[in-house]
Amino acid sequence: MIQALRGMNDIMDDEAKLYKKIIDVCEDTAKKYGYEYIEIPKLEETALFKRSVGESSDIVGKEMYQFTDKSGNDVCLRPEGTAGVVRAFIEHKMDRAGGVKKYFYHGSMFRYERPQKGRLREFHQFGIECFSEGSVYEDASVILMLSEILKKLDIEATLKINSLGDGDCMPKYREKLLKFLKENENELCSDCKRRISTNPIRVLDCKVEHCQKILQNAPLITENLNEICAGEFSKLQEILTANGVTFEVDPKLVRGLDYYTKTAFEFVSGEIGSQSAVGGGGRYDNLVAFLGGRPTFGVGFALGIERFMEILSSKESKQKRVGIYICALDKKYIDKIFKIGIDLRRNFKVEISYEAKNLQKHLKNADNKNAEIFLCMGENEAKNDELFMKNLIAKTNKNIKIAEILKEIR
Repeated sequence: MIQALRGMNDIMDDEAKLYKKIIDVCEDTAKKYGYEYIEIPKLEETALFKRSVGESSDIVGKEMYQFTDKSGNDVCLRPEGTAGVVRAFIEHKMDRAGGVKKYFYHGSMFRYERPQKGRLREFHQFGIECFSEGSVYEDASVILMLSEILKKLDIEATLKINSLGDGDCMPKYREKLLKFLKENENELCSDCKRRISTNPIRVLDCKVEHCQKILQNAPLITENLNEICAGEFSKLQEILTANGVTFEVDPKLVRGLDYYTKTAFEFVSGEIGSQSAVGGGGRYDNLVAFLGGRPTFGVGFALGIERFMEILSSKESKQKRVGIYICALDKKYIDKIFKIGIDLRRNFKVEISYEAKNLQKHLKNADNKNAEIFLCMGENEAKNDELFMKNLIAKTNKNIKIAEILKEIR
């Protein structure tokens, strides 16, 4: 039998409902912030991501679904959404049209990595991108938007923020960091050693525990910001605080992509086990020009829909049970319990089992359906015009008269 490829999952039934719920909340929130929908291709020229995400990144170096098509073009499935939106922004000459443009998008992204919990080869993101707005108030606005989405979905997360500086302070900081890394090169992992020569800033993103200990003494970008960047970062913190958003300053937060400047942020949640990012973004004021457009301010974020689904699924499984499961131990009683179930549906959510099974199998089915009340008819119950009733929350049970069923349940 042909099956889905490894790391590429179907989204259906309860998962599909969660997916739609998340998208609906995200879309509704983005529209209230003045964003409009954009649909971009899933297949792009490989050069787009090499230039934007960065050839030194793991995404480009190890994880892209890259191939040559039948016309000899070097193409890949998109590993992230920002670069494609920027490409569309330039291609349709929006960089020349003037005025602020705000877009939101959602859909599949692809990275060839080892599938594990919360990390699939085809995964889904919701993202927003704002162009031509250079004010730090817009940085705060996109953070507030993501914070609002998290609150609407009842997801607890910690906000971490950093400033990566601009074209003036970053090169100076890079020299200091490079000096530190070369002095400690022998103690770093192989990936960090490679990044020293390709993009030393990325070393700060290393998750190896031994490297993290060494990097505790590394110079910090927040201590090397120029007056403009330091002032904007201070203003960002002031705006967030004034609007009731708590945060942590993380001087080693670099977001793993080469195009960020100034503001970088992540929301990290512990609701799915270990602390992991559920969404984040930042400012990318050089990216439009770098990809061939006119110099244009840019800021945005993306969130992982599968991460959200995992959190919400876990919460929903713990919510109060609802509804009734009604069944029979012998097929000759199916007609009776069917009639009772149909009558009960006038007032309650009712799941009727059309199969005769033993009590334990029916109880297991009722548990899987997250039912609150379990009703069952066997030989003794049928003789006495009764049903066996079990409250699956209180764990109590008794036999009740069919004529008094509404009174008993209520």
